[in-house]
Amino acid sequence: MEETVIVIMLKESESGFLEKELGSYKISNYEELLYNTFAFEADGRMQVAMKITTDRDVEDWEFEAIYDYYDTETILPFVTSIQEEEDCFNPTWQVTFDFLDEEEAMEEKMQQILTAHHEELYSVYEAISDKRDEYR
Repeated sequence: MEETVIVIMLKESESGFLEKELGSYKISNYEELLYNTFAFEADGRMQVAMKITTDRDVEDWEFEAIYDYYDTETILPFVTSIQEEEDCFNPTWQVTFDFLDEEEAMEEKMQQILTAHHEELYSVYEAISDKRDEYR
């Protein structure tokens, strides 16, 4: 099993530019579900914003069905917030969580989020498999 390395950069709040690398982290499962990630400062705390998405391009009818059936409560134990990003080509959610200084803890946190997202997403795929006519 090959690992993917994710680099988290600090995003400057005023300019939006990525200004410095905070760390690099190994992800070994479900990295295809990660759209992008960056860190930012809010209320004196370092936060991570991670966009998670689907593992494939979805059909038009699936787009709304996935949002309708996706239960964000399954991700909430691992994050401080989750919100839909409807301006993306495929269903996408932005999750935020506290930045952790310990490399292994960050890797574990990101892997927990991706694993929970994968399980929920595949549950949704199964639930909507016979809903094509309802969403057309």
